[in-house]
Amino acid sequence: MKPLPLPVFEQLVADALDEVPPELMELLDNVVVLVEDRNPDEPDLLGLYDGHALTERGWEYGGALPDRIMIYREAICDICATEEDVVDEVTITVVHEIAHHFGIDDDRLHELGWA
Repeated sequence: MKPLPLPVFEQLVADALDEVPPELMELLDNVVVLVEDRNPDEPDLLGLYDGHALTERGWEYGGALPDRIMIYREAICDICATEEDVVDEVTITVVHEIAHHFGIDDDRLHELGWA
């Protein structure tokens, strides 16, 4: 489907973040969520967590730049037939990338149905 306008897509990401339980959102530490059109190296990638998972942070972690979660608007819209599909895929992708912040790897996410 044709990519949704950026403000509409950003609102879908915000809505997906609102669905994350507050107790988990409180644990998101030093993370920013961004919307980009595509990943330049992997144009079909739907989302990316770029940072240091909580499980990898040691005592020397202080002062680091924020981790980034990127959600790729055009790539998500490419695989969706309807706007409802986009809403679902944005939610899945946001949850998937937040899980990486908590140290959950792709294999475990697939087992849990968040592929």
